[in-house]
Amino acid sequence: MIIQIVKIGNSQGIRIPKIILQESQIGNEVELIAEHEQIIIRSVKKARSGWDESFKTMAHNHDDKLLNEEQLSYQSSWDNEEWEWE
Repeated sequence: MIIQIVKIGNSQGIRIPKIILQESQIGNEVELIAEHEQIIIRSVKKARSGWDESFKTMAHNHDDKLLNEEQLSYQSSWDNEEWEWE
């Protein structure tokens, strides 16, 4: 995609299309890096940030069971007796 650099006061900037922001899950804050004749824009918020703490809280509250527990009743004897878990 080719876009134009626009003047913003004494600076310059670019307009990032909404679809690009949505696809990249970039919020209101970004990290800007200039290296090797490139400008890299990265989201400050890391994907899955906070998940580890959420999982610990779920385990502590005994809220980490399967949501579809009734599906376990459909397992065959092979699932329980012959399958080898590593």
